[in-house]
Amino acid sequence: MTQQPGVQQVNGMHPLVTTGVNRFLLPVSECECTLSTLLDELQPDQWPVEAGNRAIRCTGVALNVAAGLLGACVPGTGARIIALLGGPCTEGPGVIVSKDLSEPVRSHKDLDKDAAPHFQKAVKFYDGLAKQLVSQGHVLDVFASALDQDSFKRIFEGGEHSLGLSFNGTFEINCSKDIKVQGVIGPCTSLEKKGALCADTIVGQGNTTAWKMCGLDRNTSLTVFFDVSPSERSGQPGHQNPDLYIQFVTSYQHPEGQMRIRATTVSRKWVDGSTNTEELVEGFDQETAAVVLARYISLKMEIEEEFDATRWLDRSLIRLCSRFGDYRKDDPSSFSLHSNFSLFPQFMFNLRRSQFVQVFNNSPDETAYFRMLLNRESVTNSVAMIQPSLISFSFDSPPSPVFLDVASIAVDRILLLDAYFSVVIFHGMTIAQWRNMCYQNQPEHQQFAQLLQAPQEEAQVIINGRFPVPRLVVCDQHGSQARFLLAKLNPSATYNSAHDVPPGSDIIFTDDVSFQVFCEHLQRLAVQS
Repeated sequence: MTQQPGVQQVNGMHPLVTTGVNRFLLPVSECECTLSTLLDELQPDQWPVEAGNRAIRCTGVALNVAAGLLGACVPGTGARIIALLGGPCTEGPGVIVSKDLSEPVRSHKDLDKDAAPHFQKAVKFYDGLAKQLVSQGHVLDVFASALDQDSFKRIFEGGEHSLGLSFNGTFEINCSKDIKVQGVIGPCTSLEKKGALCADTIVGQGNTTAWKMCGLDRNTSLTVFFDVSPSERSGQPGHQNPDLYIQFVTSYQHPEGQMRIRATTVSRKWVDGSTNTEELVEGFDQETAAVVLARYISLKMEIEEEFDATRWLDRSLIRLCSRFGDYRKDDPSSFSLHSNFSLFPQFMFNLRRSQFVQVFNNSPDETAYFRMLLNRESVTNSVAMIQPSLISFSFDSPPSPVFLDVASIAVDRILLLDAYFSVVIFHGMTIAQWRNMCYQNQPEHQQFAQLLQAPQEEAQVIINGRFPVPRLVVCDQHGSQARFLLAKLNPSATYNSAHDVPPGSDIIFTDDVSFQVFCEHLQRLAVQS
């Protein structure tokens, strides 16, 4: 078919109207010189900021203009807006705090007490902007108040280091009639495709079987909730254990421009949980279950004002242990769990203490950032957010995982903590002293130099494979930044039990219960008649 003058077809997508577009958007090859010159000539803002005031930032207006520009030039074609923000919006639509520095940026307590004067208007404005971008199929990336240039560079990397950033995706579910779709938690929005497969109970983006994903990459993960309705099959003779199927259909625009579609169909057999628990136990994935619960309670904490996440988790864990544990009634010492459940209480213990549940000392923006990544990352990465991994480096043994416990600290050991958002290299007191005396620079102490270098190399491998790039913290025992490690460890030794701590170990100044005490309470409650 002959194209209209001034209209260019782009990979089968919506036609790209070129007339007038080149005034605003050009390929890098045609404007690289001009763009580089503009960046080289950038100067600090000469407009004076009055004493006691914040800088004037019209972030909302700028984003609105950018979204409108892309909507007019490339509607329906993959595109992204990158916003580099030096601080909060203080002027115009989308303002979140006034210019007066005497007014603090809203906290969790302010939101709980409805004491954030700009909050509701800002939410309404940015919700409208989000809906506009979704309808256009465009992505907004925000780098806020950060000097993190590594994450910014990663967006543009190609080859084997490419993030595989794709655009304009849709996600659709087809399934057996005995299953209803309750909804999805993740980086998507409802396309309002209603039908018989939609459940009455809604979780996340529900009341639909199709969703829009403006941006996705090779690690993007969604959590789908189903409602099982066995009543329709219960009266069918000869179908005591029929198969069920679920199909996931994902279509998206590849970074190279082509439209791709991927269909994944899985088939499983029904299991009667009331009589046959063995198959349920054998099929239980405790890592995935922990991530699903973390995403679910994060959602409920956002939408339900009085939701007590800690209490809800405790009750859910007690019910699970009571149902699937092996024990004699009213005998806690007889309690045991199948190996497929053995780590689950530990995941729940760390989830209760994580930044997803305990928002104290985090701003609402930090909490939103943590939850956003939890909702979109792979199970492996999400588990690292919930329960960090801890690796020990020492002269006596090769690098090996150790318990996430304060007892793992030793003066002659280096610990590497991967908490996803941060990577911590922690030097024991003796190791730090030897390093400060520069033993690693002496030829006869090459083994010590290699010991110091090994966690640095391992940390760099973790950092290179992660986006956004995590914060690297290098600290020493009893140093001020040791708190980044101590905050994640099981407090098996506290100031109340300092007399029992072996020499060279450490204690945590907290009143939180240890994992051992947590398990003792869990066992006692699970075996009650």
